[in-house]
Formats: sequence, C-alpha cells, structure tokens
Amino acid sequence: MGKQFFDYENGDFAYAISDNMAIDSDGDMLMRMGDNMAMDMEAGDLHFISDWSNGDN
Repeated sequence: MGKQFFDYENGDFAYAISDNMAIDSDGDMLMRMGDNMAMDMEAGDLHFISDWSNGDN
C-alpha cells in the first residue's frame, strides 16, 4: 500500500493510493491539497494531516 499518514481532524489513518488521492480507515476519499492538507471528497472539508509530501520537494 502507499504512504500512510495521520488525519488530525478525525483521528484516522489514511493511505495514499496515488500521488494525489488517499483513502482513510473509514473508507473516505481524500485529495492532497498540500504537504499537510487534504480535502474530504464527500464533504468538501479540509483536513490537517501529518506529512504527505509528493517527493518532488
């Protein structure tokens, strides 16, 4: 599986499934907005996360 990181907003771990998409332990899809921010694709909420760097930096 891809990179694992922690979602501080809901206390879940999420797993990257591509460079910009992840799925958390509840099955919610997240889109990477930055190294420490992701958007919940269902609710549209922004979530603060532990580091999800894209490797280009």
